[in-house]
Amino acid sequence: MASRPRPQSPVTLRSLATLGAVALLGAQLAVIAGLGVIDHGRKKHRRHRPFPTAPPTSVTVADGDVTVYTKGSDLYDAMLDTIRSAEHTIYFETYLWKADDVGQKFKDALTEAAHRGVNVYLAYDVFGNLVVRPDFYRFDPAIHVLRHQPWTGIASPLTWRSPGLNHRKLLIADDKVAYVGGYNIGDLYATRWRDTHARITGSPALDLANVFVDYWNQSRKKHHPVLESPGGREWYTPLRVMRNVPSTGVYPIRYGYLEAFDRATDNIWMTHAYLIPDDDITLALIEAAQRGVDVRIIVPAESNHIVADWLSRGFYDLLLRNGVRLFLYQGAMVHAKTATIDGVWSTIGTANIDRLSLVGNYEVNVEIIDHDLASELEKIFAMDSGNCVELSREEWGGRSVVTKISEAVLVPLRPLL
Repeated sequence: MASRPRPQSPVTLRSLATLGAVALLGAQLAVIAGLGVIDHGRKKHRRHRPFPTAPPTSVTVADGDVTVYTKGSDLYDAMLDTIRSAEHTIYFETYLWKADDVGQKFKDALTEAAHRGVNVYLAYDVFGNLVVRPDFYRFDPAIHVLRHQPWTGIASPLTWRSPGLNHRKLLIADDKVAYVGGYNIGDLYATRWRDTHARITGSPALDLANVFVDYWNQSRKKHHPVLESPGGREWYTPLRVMRNVPSTGVYPIRYGYLEAFDRATDNIWMTHAYLIPDDDITLALIEAAQRGVDVRIIVPAESNHIVADWLSRGFYDLLLRNGVRLFLYQGAMVHAKTATIDGVWSTIGTANIDRLSLVGNYEVNVEIIDHDLASELEKIFAMDSGNCVELSREEWGGRSVVTKISEAVLVPLRPLL
């Protein structure tokens, strides 16, 4: 008797899901590889183009001043002068710190300060600087150094908190002068990146000093000294510090933006290096535009992370369709993290509009309620807009089918960035 053919196993939903996931992953890897090739060629042939900057401008806020910097070389000169004139303490915290001429100047200035008796405490992110030669991060024994790892600050494996990179950029001297903003430390950022930083004096500098002290005491190892929190901080101030602390699950910067968007009645003008908003941020911007608020966002035409660019592009059609205006910064990387709303509310800081910054990394922004400062940031926004091309919905809709498919393939990666 002839044997009967063995029945074929039915295709299960699980197997189909597995095949679909594998296919999607393969497509994502292919797109990312292709973007990598494009980015390599783009960077190889890119030439530096000058872009507009404004001279440092000071505005009186509370009992001190806020000075806004739009050019790295101006900022670095001011920061180095502050380090060289410090008398008691220096708190220095950065994400990227390059082993180049600018990076060495900061290292030398901090070392000289420690040798003249200033207590120097510095923290830097290890992961962010993996491409920098390790010997650059060997510091003089007189300097107290905290090396931030992705797991730094997590007190116990029994209490799960999100690990995070230290994306903050802070300098505080003698609890009197503080700097915060988007600038990392390096030659590239001195002249070739358009970024924004603030120098803050008066009582608000104490709040930024406290930000560093709290981070240091929570993250320190046994050999690190305990720092004392500065006294005399004000309850009522037009300048408020917002800090994201992954190890304690605190993320006020995102809610600060959402509250400001909800209050807006006239304009929301933002400049951001990476625009990968979550659903709530996206909805808040759209709702503002639909109730008549002038919502404008400056983003780089080409950033230093091409995959982030393409993930950001997936939001463009939705935003444009609902009245949000997008401006593409030309010829240089715009790395600022700023916003000004209704001529009253402003923010300058380190947090991007993406998941990593808003619910992932250690970040710090200052939120300032002041008409004069808002006016200054509006002038800077207008200056930057002059170096932009506004993106129309018709132009955006005319991109190729291959481009649209590639963008769709990358959509599931948004929560990672």
